[in-house]
Formats: sequence, C-alpha cells, structure tokens
Amino acid sequence: MHQIDIERIERDINALAQFGFNEADRGIYRQGFSEADMAARQWLRDRFDELGMAHRMDGAGNVIGRYGPDDRPCIMIASHLDSVPAGGIFDGVLGVIAGLEVVRTLQQAGIEPDFPIEVVGTSEEEGRFGGMLGAQAMTGHLTREWLDSARDEHGHALKDAMLAVGLDPHDALHAYRRPEEIKAFLEIHVEQGPVLDMEKTTIGIVEGISGVFKWNCRLIGKADHAGTAPMHMRSDALMGMVDFAHEIQRIIDEEGTDKSRITIGHVACKPGFPHTVPGEVDFTIVGRDLDVDVMTALAEACERVLAAIARRHKLRFEYEQMSWLKPAHCDPELMQLIEAKTRALDYSYKIMPSGAGHDVQFFCGHTKAAMFFVPSVGGVSHAPDEWTHWSDIERGTQLLLECVMELVCEKVEA
Repeated sequence: MHQIDIERIERDINALAQFGFNEADRGIYRQGFSEADMAARQWLRDRFDELGMAHRMDGAGNVIGRYGPDDRPCIMIASHLDSVPAGGIFDGVLGVIAGLEVVRTLQQAGIEPDFPIEVVGTSEEEGRFGGMLGAQAMTGHLTREWLDSARDEHGHALKDAMLAVGLDPHDALHAYRRPEEIKAFLEIHVEQGPVLDMEKTTIGIVEGISGVFKWNCRLIGKADHAGTAPMHMRSDALMGMVDFAHEIQRIIDEEGTDKSRITIGHVACKPGFPHTVPGEVDFTIVGRDLDVDVMTALAEACERVLAAIARRHKLRFEYEQMSWLKPAHCDPELMQLIEAKTRALDYSYKIMPSGAGHDVQFFCGHTKAAMFFVPSVGGVSHAPDEWTHWSDIERGTQLLLECVMELVCEKVEA
C-alpha cells in the first residue's frame, strides 16, 4: 500500500496558516478576495508548479491544478482556501492539501492515472458575499444580476472586491464545468462539530448536506413603562419571542427528525432600554434538515406557532424568508466506495449528515459527489483554537488516496 507523508501535509498546512495570521488572537483572517486570500492562491499555484501540474485560476478565483491526461473526465478533489474572520488553520485547507498530497504520493509511486486528477482551491466559500462563489460558478449556479448586486456585511460590493484583485466579476460566468468533464468529486473536511471526537470515531461518511432556510422575523407590540404597565396589560414583544423559543423542541419532536435543527441566532429588542417594556423584537430563525419535506413541515410549524403566540400576547407577527437551500444528497456509489476503503483500512466510521454547508453541496446532482469528515477536537471550528490531531489527518488523507486510486486507475469503458 502506498503511504501518504504526514510531515509534508503538516508543513503545507502550517505554511498556509501564515497567510492572514493575526498575532493578537492567533486567528486566520483570509476572507474571500482579500490580499491574504490571493497570496494563498498564488502559494498553491507555486506548489502545482513544483509538481509539474498544469494549473490556472478561473474567472471565479478558483485555483485548479491538473495531473494526468487532458482528454478524459477528472477526479476533482476540492475544498476552499478562504476563512472566516478569526478562523482556524484546518477548515477548507485540509481538503486542498490532502488533494495535493495524493498527487505527490502517486507521482512518487510512478503511477500514471488513467483519469486526470484536479486539485481545486475554491474561492469565497465562507460566504463573505452571501454564497459559495467558486462552487456555484463551476456548477452553473451564478447569475449576472447576483454578481452585480452581492455585497458583504460592510456594504462592500463583490464586483469591486474582484476588480481590486484583477478579476472581472462577469468572467465568473465562464468558470462553468460541464457534468461530463467531472467523473467524480471528493471533499475531505474537518467535521466542525463534536460527534466524531466524542464518539472516538475516525471517519464520518457524509450522507448529505442539510437544507437550510433563514427567516428575519419581527414581533411588534407596544413599548411601555416597566414600572407602571401591569403585567397582564402588556404587549411585550420579547415575551412572545421567548415563548416561541420554548416551543422549538416540541416543533422538532412533532414535525422533525434527529437531523432537524432550529436556531434563533440573533435577537434585537427595541427600544432596548432597561426600564422600558420591549415594543418590538427582531430575530432570526434558521432551520435545517436533510429532507426537504421535513424542512417544509418545520417552516410551516414555526409560522403557525408564532402566529398563535402573537395573538396570545397581543402582538403583530411579520417575517421575511431570506433564503431556502434544498438538501443535497451524496452519491450512493461514492459513499459505498468510501465505506469499503474505510473498512479495508480498519478505521472506525459512521454515516452522518452535515449540518454545515460545504462546496460539495453544489456538486451533488451535478456529478457524482461525496464527502467525508475527520474529527474536530471538542467540535471547535471557525475559531483560532480549531484543532484536528495530525494522526486523524493522516488517516483521512490515506483514505482519500485509496479512494482516488480506485477511481483514477479504472480502465476506460469500451
């Protein structure tokens, strides 16, 4: 069996961690199309050069290195290079460096693949501008209108950020890859949750990416003096929201599954003064599940319960649906391949959903696509203390190599 070199992987991950590293909080600041992000992309192209791989940056900022023949569909190994503010060193990066190590190992073994391997560092996956730009571009999920209008939370336009680093935003529409160009898509990622670590399991084989809906909600009552307004005469908007929060588990029990999630992530009271009964509360609801019918049932239940609570508290209820992303299911054949190779390596594993979004979700349905996780210590991610043991990274990358060797050495059908 050919063995990957964990020392090379560790060296490369630590090298990429220097791009956007902040000494004050030890976090990575490599947001999409920042100076640090573009420097990391150039670093990856330099590594492709060292391996003699053909490489390019497409119109969306994806960096693509290719090893193998030009006239056959590729095995694409991809993940992202950008980070959230104050992020960790493994999120996204592991998937890119693991792909690079697979190519190095095959080259050292003198293996010429029957099908080419493409290692891709995707762009703007963390959603600075509200999407997963690189993956959406490659799978045809972009529009000119969105490219022209997308902005980050500070009001900076995507098109201006791309122009500032020498990219024409409309060239992202030319980054589309036809399904027949891609034989299979694989992504290895740190779990970003506590399940594998707590259960002492080596590999999480992802069955699908949960769908997500996001609402901006508002309960409107009447601001009152906190001392003079009797409790039974109030129209307290915050009390309405709190009542709904207590109903979330019941909604999931009745309408959801063990994969369902409903979260109130942001709350703002108005007028927000200690001695005033809140007359209005704005809050978000984010719901997730792996089944679109369950998502629909959860959303309908949330609306129904909030309407009833509003009547009870003499409030007005309003909401706006900001997004609705359907679940994406991984390819069963690729899942079976990952499972077989995991068994052959004698690794412990479990089949599990991904509650977080990843590049792979846009490739599901576009081509055969699959994903697997390695543990995150304590479930920590999107933070400076994100950590995955090097031994788990070694096992995960070895698994990736075994899967890729099966796919690239398959003979072309007559």
